Amino acid sequence: MREARYWKKHDEDRVRCVLCPHRCIIGNGKTGLCGVRRNENGVLYSLVWGRSIAASVDPIEKKPLYHFLPGSLSFSIATVGCNLRCSFCQNSDISQYPFFTGKITGEELLPEDAVKAAVARECASISYTYTEPTIYLEYALDTARTAKGRGLANVMVTNGYISSEIVKGEFPGLVDAANIDLKSFSDDFYKRLCSARLAPVLDAIRAYFDAGVWIEVTTLVIPGENDSKEELTDIARFIRGLSPDIPWHLSRFYPRYRYDNAPPTPVDELETAREIGLAEGLNYVYTGNVAGHVGENTFCPGCGERIISRRGYSVALEAMKGNACLRCGRTISGRFT
Repeated sequence: MREARYWKKHDEDRVRCVLCPHRCIIGNGKTGLCGVRRNENGVLYSLVWGRSIAASVDPIEKKPLYHFLPGSLSFSIATVGCNLRCSFCQNSDISQYPFFTGKITGEELLPEDAVKAAVARECASISYTYTEPTIYLEYALDTARTAKGRGLANVMVTNGYISSEIVKGEFPGLVDAANIDLKSFSDDFYKRLCSARLAPVLDAIRAYFDAGVWIEVTTLVIPGENDSKEELTDIARFIRGLSPDIPWHLSRFYPRYRYDNAPPTPVDELETAREIGLAEGLNYVYTGNVAGHVGENTFCPGCGERIISRRGYSVALEAMKGNACLRCGRTISGRFT
């Protein structure tokens, strides 16, 4: 165990975790909703510091990040646990492990060892991913500081359920990029399917943006749940309100975990959603989980030239020099070198 950083004394025996919007009040010997932060005699501890459940090398496109070091590799780590209870979770075997079992598992992987592994495997970044990095933030940030000293970038792949004050205070200059889930624009959706609320996610996305982190947003499009034209338009307008250059990834849903009320998302629905995003003024809207679809590619918003081609995780820079379109010279937002 490692003492946590983001908590306050609540009363004689209980503590309040302030890491995420749940703000759990935790009794002695108990954990918060995430299952990995425990009160021991009035002190909050992280049970997963340095205990990785997964460590592997991924293409950065898997996160997905399309405008951040495309074609590079990212050393990806995670611990067990999550602060949401999404009924359609794609990684429920590890994200919900403490909830299922009441236990913690994982192999020791200290920050310096993660960084050494990333350098040895010629990765350009370390990604905190697979589960929710918020719940192991002390471990993630300790690793991120070590990574910065070795010239590596740091990437958060997150549900966005984190206290905005922590993003503003900790992330500038340390976290380089993030892919943030915006699962719906409905508070009812978040309450019913994720045991969370919408407003804190919107606040966190704004905080990441204000902190200077390169952000891309992902929405898993679930038929009958968050795929109406009105809701997709609301999401596009929210993103556009921050910047038209924030990429929006629209991912195809496949039934997983406890949610089987919908079939896989029809490809034409993803295409309609992409058209909505472009019509609302977003410059980069992508379709995900549909290998070979035209929506995987990047097109110049100035002249329409295809400048980056993708098929799955294969990437080809076709008409770019640095961060500019070769045809019209328009600057393409992101970090490409």
